[in-house]
Amino acid sequence: MTTLSSLEEITLIGLQVFHVAFLWIHDWVPLGRLNDVAAVRKEDSLQRLVSVTLVQSLPWSIGLFFSARYFGRPYPGWLVMWLWISYTLLFFGQLRAWWVPYLLKPDPERAQRYRRIFGNTHSFLPERNGMVPNTAHILPHAATAAMLLALFAANL
Repeated sequence: MTTLSSLEEITLIGLQVFHVAFLWIHDWVPLGRLNDVAAVRKEDSLQRLVSVTLVQSLPWSIGLFFSARYFGRPYPGWLVMWLWISYTLLFFGQLRAWWVPYLLKPDPERAQRYRRIFGNTHSFLPERNGMVPNTAHILPHAATAAMLLALFAANL
């Protein structure tokens, strides 16, 4: 069992709330120039969108639920492992989906798909290898890195 300070616990829960909210809504709720729900719906069937949303949201929702349930109490070892494993997998998935093709190894097929889905969204980075990570994805990527740092700093 691991006991956290109030600041550590609030930081971990706050980052999880941000992730879970983003994962559940970013393909469904219009967020101005941060996303293009119409482009997503044009690219993917409703069945695929529902499947992807469930797969990409449930593990982190479970972690958030139990983190909130144990708020103010020591985290059991299984929850610490759940958080480490789920956020490490999320981080590597983000690297693979966005940063490796953007920075290191071009993936023309992925770049073309991302242009169709995210071409009308806000971004501030220059195009590389035919793609540009948009702002709505950079924010949770940074939050994922922050979550891993917070887990490390909390000595979990």
